[in-house]
Amino acid sequence: MSSAEILIIGSGPAGVSAAFPLVEAGVDVVMLHGGEKGKINISGENFLDLRANDSEQWKWMVGRDFHALKMSEAASPKLRAPSLSYVFKNFHDANQIQSDNFITLGSLAPGGLSNAWGCGVACLTDSELSGFPYLKDGLNISYERVGKRIGISGRIHDDLTDYFALDHLAEPPVEMDLQHSYLASNYAKHKKYFLANNFKMGRARVAVLTKDMKNRYSCNLCQNCLWGCSRGSMYSAKYDLDTLRSSRNFKDFSGFIVDDLNSSGLNWEVSGKFSDSGERRTFIANQVILAAGTLASTRLVLKYLGYRSPVKMLSSPTAAFMLWMPKLLGTQVKSGFGLGQLSFVLDLDANVSAFGSTFNSLGMPTSEFIKYIPIDRRNALNLFQSIATSTLIGNIFLPGNFTDASVYLDKKNILKITGGYKKDVHNLFERAYSILRKSYWKMGAIILPGSFKIAMPGSDIHYSGTLPMKKIPKIGESSEIGEISGMKGVFSVDGASLPLLLEKSHTFTIMANADRIGTLLAERLRN
Repeated sequence: MSSAEILIIGSGPAGVSAAFPLVEAGVDVVMLHGGEKGKINISGENFLDLRANDSEQWKWMVGRDFHALKMSEAASPKLRAPSLSYVFKNFHDANQIQSDNFITLGSLAPGGLSNAWGCGVACLTDSELSGFPYLKDGLNISYERVGKRIGISGRIHDDLTDYFALDHLAEPPVEMDLQHSYLASNYAKHKKYFLANNFKMGRARVAVLTKDMKNRYSCNLCQNCLWGCSRGSMYSAKYDLDTLRSSRNFKDFSGFIVDDLNSSGLNWEVSGKFSDSGERRTFIANQVILAAGTLASTRLVLKYLGYRSPVKMLSSPTAAFMLWMPKLLGTQVKSGFGLGQLSFVLDLDANVSAFGSTFNSLGMPTSEFIKYIPIDRRNALNLFQSIATSTLIGNIFLPGNFTDASVYLDKKNILKITGGYKKDVHNLFERAYSILRKSYWKMGAIILPGSFKIAMPGSDIHYSGTLPMKKIPKIGESSEIGEISGMKGVFSVDGASLPLLLEKSHTFTIMANADRIGTLLAERLRN
């Protein structure tokens, strides 16, 4: 057996964010994580040059095992990218998770799902934090610490400055492409119209570098965002894991899958096995931090508590659409930034907002787009090849309380997730579509008929709220410092601990909350 003051399960954004204040305070920290690693390395060359000249491009476009073709039904193009297949590999089997009418994803890779995210970041405003059981000042301090560590871009005074509430932490934005510049220019010309019709637009705020930082480099607009950023411009928690490893009081065990927690006097026993050898091992810790992702963390808690009743889970309903700008037909093909460039916020009624972003279509396979064109595949392919450089892809999210999802642990200790949307969702998306259609038409863009598609529940991968922080937590809920009721000394810091899920990007808030809890635990141990 090995022992530690604090043991962290998971190396994703939440895990590393909790680790930093503890390690900096001199606390001995052990981290356990799945350790799945990628085998396909993408060159740092321009995407267009690679497509034209790389004779090995089939390896990262299709995959040696035809990964892209096998995953044809997956909701996100990230799941079809062979270079990212390792991120999601073996997660369900290792954590005994099954789902019904709900997309479930997780990661055993160092850095977790941040190896394949859209890098969108936002802070919660003071009014939004009213749903959290602690004073906002602690989280604001943590937002600042995390923001400086990961690198954020998008700082500009626009109509979404107050919504994102983080420009004081950000560098200037990544350079916009011609298509997005066209939209932004037309938005500025008719701003009064848009604001009067419940539509606001501004630059996306993303965890992407526009200025070099340590061993990471600024975005060079190579358009390889989907396939893997060789420059480290896009933040991943794996970079923080490398930094933590340089500290003497930090140690991680890669390739270790935790499957059991048990209390032992004043300590906790954390048991599992190494995935490569099958060797079982138990670690002893004074305190345990759960950061394995909402699904895996929830399963460990429910199993220890023997809790078999359904537990509510939050997840944001999401949809996607395709934009065409007729006046840009025939635009020259040019590499650029492959993540969100412009974001928008819609006020759907007095209490409900929607959030989304638009993306350049160049760095994705043609097959990702012809499904949005409501004609047969051959003609859709011909049409898209003609209009590709004048198109953009958009997504949109609703608040997480509009998904009707729950998790429960069955008698075999399998975590089962069932999902669906509440009855208001389709009406809200219809209202959103109406606002978007009119707004983009005013900007000179058309939402292609039939392209606005609502995704399956869970497609957002924003799972949260199963172990929510409460002022007075019940069994299975967590306190304002993330301590699980009924599991003294065990703390939840990932999405499971969030008491609410808004439409805006939530990963930055998870990281700040984990930093806040790690800081409070460090102070408690020092005292």
